[in-house]
Amino acid sequence: MKEGRVRVEEKDHKFTQTISSDAHVWLADEPLKVGGKNLGPDPYEHLLAALGACTSMTMRMYADRKKWPLQDIKIDLSHARTYVKDCENCEGENSQIDTLSREIELVGPLTEEQKQSLLIISEKCPIHKTLHSQLKVATKLKD
Repeated sequence: MKEGRVRVEEKDHKFTQTISSDAHVWLADEPLKVGGKNLGPDPYEHLLAALGACTSMTMRMYADRKKWPLQDIKIDLSHARTYVKDCENCEGENSQIDTLSREIELVGPLTEEQKQSLLIISEKCPIHKTLHSQLKVATKLKD
């Protein structure tokens, strides 16, 4: 695979997927309770991992550049789907709201001002910006 590209292929012709990039190979799967084999993170866990990793990397880069005493970053993430209560057409496309929650723990003797600056920087990670942009997924069948 070329750098910056990812390929997803069926592994078991059910839910287990082999994912490969230019330098890595890993699995995605669904949990046992929905018929998967639980051999890897599910798609939402991959999404959460992308957001968490990007957030941590962005905050680390900023803290290092500022020479702040940030010793560790821990980020807990979750996904929830809430159905809009007052929707007129609940079968329509906009009948639910997906929420990604991030809880960030900054370890080290940082000032409150430094912590707040890092919190602001967390919103600037590229994955966060992508998720908040007008995102379009272009799909076509390969010849």
